[in-house]
Amino acid sequence: MAAILEERGLDPAVVQANLERAAASCGVPFGKRTHTYNSRRANELGKWAELKGKRDAFDAAVFRAFFVEQKNIALEVVLREIAGAAGLDPEEAAEVLKKGTFRDAVVQDWDYSARCGIVAAPTYRMGTHRLVGAHPYERLAAFVEKAGCRKRSP
Repeated sequence: MAAILEERGLDPAVVQANLERAAASCGVPFGKRTHTYNSRRANELGKWAELKGKRDAFDAAVFRAFFVEQKNIALEVVLREIAGAAGLDPEEAAEVLKKGTFRDAVVQDWDYSARCGIVAAPTYRMGTHRLVGAHPYERLAAFVEKAGCRKRSP
């Protein structure tokens, strides 16, 4: 992970500190990340969860597993556990993964992101302006203003 961030001109320590600060400011638990895991299969299940009306619960369970509990979200056993935590059927989740039901849809999403220059999540893009990573509200507000947006009158 550190090598990927450095390759993109990002300091891994700064990225980690930004994530920790953003999480703390929202009262969100956040563990010390030491590994990055391939999230493609979690993305596939996210599309499935959306069809089942459980996308928010699934995303929250993935967040907790990855960022708080440091679980390997590339493993089927972990993804089945996450599905169950989100109120989804773990056996059905395994079948969705086995069949690759949403594989092509995720590849299309990732291809589109690459064409847009998105290299990490979250990435905010407005016109030619782009902001990568977790940032406090003040930084996001400055980004929006720099992109030409103005506050509305109350």
